[in-house]
Amino acid sequence: MSLHGNMLGPEPTLLPADEVVAAALDGGTDPTEVAAAHPTASAAWAALAERALAAGEPVAAYAYARTGYHRGLDQLRRNGWKGFGPVPWAHRPNQGFLRALAALAKAAAAIGEGDEATRCRDFLSDSDPAASAALGLA
Repeated sequence: MSLHGNMLGPEPTLLPADEVVAAALDGGTDPTEVAAAHPTASAAWAALAERALAAGEPVAAYAYARTGYHRGLDQLRRNGWKGFGPVPWAHRPNQGFLRALAALAKAAAAIGEGDEATRCRDFLSDSDPAASAALGLA
């Protein structure tokens, strides 16, 4: 091990930006259309999950959030994440995954899946406590 490496733990994982998806969602394109055109985009699935939660549809929210969560895990792994370590909320491309994870925690709680809700909340906090605060799970 190098004496110049991060001795406190792994470096933060920073996902690459997807400007096309960000522009579509920022521009008001329906997240259903964005998810259909870009099925690997966690941000689109997170937006669908958040919309379903707001509409009082926790089962749909759970399905959307789980899809966004798994798509995000795939992206994290492709970008060097080893199953632990920081995933900073301040890095906007990470926010799709973190939003999907928060929505999964909320949807799991809403359908009575307490263990999953706790696991997701812990994972979110371990990824970045700022994400927990920003997403109302602190």
